[in-house]
Amino acid sequence: MGTGVQFLKYDMGNLRAGQTVEISLSGSAANVQLVDSSNFSNYQNGSQYRYVGGLATKSPVHLQVPNSGHWYVTVDMRGLRGTTNASVRVLPGTLPEIRERPLSSVPSLILDDDGLGLAPSDSTRQYDVFISHASEDKDDVVRPLAESLGGNDLKVWFDEFELKIGDSLRRKIDSGLAKSSFGIVVLSRTFFSKGWTNYELDGMVTRVNSGEQIMLPIWHNITKQEVLEYSPSLADKLARSTSTHTIQEIADEIAELIKSSRR
Repeated sequence: MGTGVQFLKYDMGNLRAGQTVEISLSGSAANVQLVDSSNFSNYQNGSQYRYVGGLATKSPVHLQVPNSGHWYVTVDMRGLRGTTNASVRVLPGTLPEIRERPLSSVPSLILDDDGLGLAPSDSTRQYDVFISHASEDKDDVVRPLAESLGGNDLKVWFDEFELKIGDSLRRKIDSGLAKSSFGIVVLSRTFFSKGWTNYELDGMVTRVNSGEQIMLPIWHNITKQEVLEYSPSLADKLARSTSTHTIQEIADEIAELIKSSRR
C-alpha cells in the first residue's frame, strides 16, 4: 500500500547532524519533509513515519538534520491546490563572520558621547530611528520591529505612528529623515519594486554620505545576489537578515547600540 500521493523525492545521501538543508519552492506552498531512509520507506508505503518539516508557506525553507545518517527530502501537495517544483541543496557550515559582527564593532556605526550621527548636537533631531520599508513587509517585519524598538524606549519614525489623513507623504518622509539619527531600510523584493521606498532610500543615502545619519539594512527573504543586482554598495554594508536573526534580536542590538551612546 503506497501513499497514493505524487511527490518529489531528493536523495541527499549521508548527512551529518547539524547540517542544514535548503529547499526552494516554485509554488506558494507545499508539504516539505526531511526523512531518514527507514522513515522514507514508511512514507512511501503509507505507514506511520517521523519527519522534520511540515507545511511551508514561504521559500526558501531551512531544515536542520537532527542526527547523522542517510536522508531524503520529499515535497508533496497533500491537501493543497496547484503544483510546485523545488530545488534542494545542503548549506555550508556557517555564515561568514562579518554577518555576525556586533554593530558596535564597525567604525561607521560607532557613536560618540553626544549621540548618534556626526551632527548629534542638532536640536532638530526628534527620532532615534527612521524605518524605510515596503507596505507588504509591514505585518511580518516592520510593525513588530517598530514596536520592539519603541519598547526599548527609542523614538521611532514609522508611517503608522506618524502619518495622518491629509498629510503630505513626501513632506512627512523628508521631515522624518531629517529628524532621525539612525536609518533602517528593510530590503526585500517588494521594496526593490516600489517608487516611494526608492525615494526614501535615496534620501537616506544622501544623509549617510554627508555624515548626518547612520544606516542599517535589514534583508528580508532575499539573497546577497539579489541585493548585489539592486545596489552593490548596499550589499557591502553590514546588515542583519530575518533568516538568521529574530526581529527581537535585531531590535535589541540596535537599541543597545543607541543606548550605549547615552551612558
